[in-house]
Amino acid sequence: MKDKQLLLGNDAVARGLYEAGVKVVSAYPGTPSTEITEAACKFPEIYTEWAPNEKVAYEVAFGATIGGARAFCAMKHVGLNVAADPLYTSSYIGVNAGMVCAVADDPGMHSSQNEQDSRHHAIASKVPMLEPSSAQECKDLAIFAYDLSERFDTPVLLRLSTRVSHCRGLVTLCDRNDVALKDYKRNIQKNVMMPAMARAAHVKVEARTAALIEFADKEAFEIGINKLDMTGSKSLGIIAAGSAYDYAREAVGDKACYLKLGMVNPLPVQAIKDFASKVDRVVVVEELDPIIENHCKVIGVKCEGKELFGYLGEFSQNLIKSKLGIALPDFDALEINIPPRPPALCAGCPHRGLFYALKKYGLYVSGDIGCYSLGAQAPLAMLDAVVCMGASVSGLHGYNLARGKDSAKKSIAVIGDSTFVHSGITGLIDIAYNKGISTVVVLDNSITGMTGHQNNPMNGLTIKGDPTVAINLEALAHAIGINRVRVVDPFDIEQVRKVAEEELATDEPSLIISRRPCALLKNVKHNAPYTVDNTKCIGCRACLQVGCPALSVGKGADGKPLSHIDSTLCLGCGVCASACKFGALKEGDTCGK
Repeated sequence: MKDKQLLLGNDAVARGLYEAGVKVVSAYPGTPSTEITEAACKFPEIYTEWAPNEKVAYEVAFGATIGGARAFCAMKHVGLNVAADPLYTSSYIGVNAGMVCAVADDPGMHSSQNEQDSRHHAIASKVPMLEPSSAQECKDLAIFAYDLSERFDTPVLLRLSTRVSHCRGLVTLCDRNDVALKDYKRNIQKNVMMPAMARAAHVKVEARTAALIEFADKEAFEIGINKLDMTGSKSLGIIAAGSAYDYAREAVGDKACYLKLGMVNPLPVQAIKDFASKVDRVVVVEELDPIIENHCKVIGVKCEGKELFGYLGEFSQNLIKSKLGIALPDFDALEINIPPRPPALCAGCPHRGLFYALKKYGLYVSGDIGCYSLGAQAPLAMLDAVVCMGASVSGLHGYNLARGKDSAKKSIAVIGDSTFVHSGITGLIDIAYNKGISTVVVLDNSITGMTGHQNNPMNGLTIKGDPTVAINLEALAHAIGINRVRVVDPFDIEQVRKVAEEELATDEPSLIISRRPCALLKNVKHNAPYTVDNTKCIGCRACLQVGCPALSVGKGADGKPLSHIDSTLCLGCGVCASACKFGALKEGDTCGK
């Protein structure tokens, strides 16, 4: 089989897993890595699951490798922080069958709270890291990673980025290599990381790193993982990896020679020195941190890098041209002012009702990672802090410890159902155990929303949509010591306010469950769109305070302000009607037209 398909970079990684004979995939959805697991799920030969968080996903995959099966996990860059604990120790243990973890960085922060460079984790954990620059390389390096893992007895990190994960390219497809399950043999010295075993394992890890450097210097070039191109002008030598290489190649062309690195940890030594000796000027082109640049300087290679390109955001062909003094074509130099389109909660989003209902109280709101993070945007402007997944709950507890009992009556935490399972449960346990009195709101929309509607342990469906056990959130809360548990409909504004007032007034911890499914789920039935009664609307713009994209204010026939509802967007949630004191917004009503 030598067919070719146009594949997303993430889909190509999944294809590589299939062809490499992977048997187990566990992941937590995180943009830009999510599609890898969704694509892998389509291969019946691969067991695929959504795990509650990245740490669990890594541990499941690593357990499968100990059991003799090639395994894989995927996450975004901040997810690797969550999985760092097992990553670092698994580096000491090594593998039985191959173990690969894909981590997708997000330069430019398209969907992330920081621009963390995951190469630091590879260096610190002392595991090899590969970085593809095209869809074809996504597949090829995913396959090669398993050979590398088993040959050097190590987990392997596959570093992606938003652009590589979401690029499309022709990919050559091959047959699956059905790798047999390896025997499991008890080996306490290798697999049990008590201090005495770990000391011996560290010696092995350092020897492995030395061997991997030698591999990166020689064999990686022979098999095409690292590539040298000396056909261009020797006045400039560019060292790059991943999407930065593609940008540099397109921007500079034959005006330079290139050292392309597919293996970004450990980095080659002699090969870089040899390359530098053959060119007049060495420039390292890399997004985020100066990992390659610093390595070059440590080994005595004079180079330029961050002083030209900086540490921030994504690169582009034009950026590289301008920093290297290459003239931009006239059509590239045009300045086009594109109006910004800030992200917003969808029309009919249940989170909007909850935020609008509570806005009148002027609460401190400890926020979390998910669709509801968009509640920080005007006009709702309802979040005071967002740090990382799960931090809303434990962060609120700390805030109230600092500011006292009265503070707890004027503050809440908001967290989604999937994020609560990911890392919010432990924060709620901390509140109960340490006799806190904070009020936590779980926004239960029956799905993992922002990453594209993945199932999770709260909604009773597996990754394949098969029915399974669902967490009973009310019972869970009671089991960990939360006595006060209330359920509200976020579209019932008065109910939300009444319950919130009662729970904020108590002197014990409480959990409010704001329960209504995501408006975009296919099985959700919506009410008829609302319309504006022109005879009652006075154009006061109070309805705009709910921040719904279906609402706008124009002018009536008399030239006075008049609200307008876009019927193609409105899902009939009715939150806007609760904001109107004049009864001008009505469900399915066409009066006044």
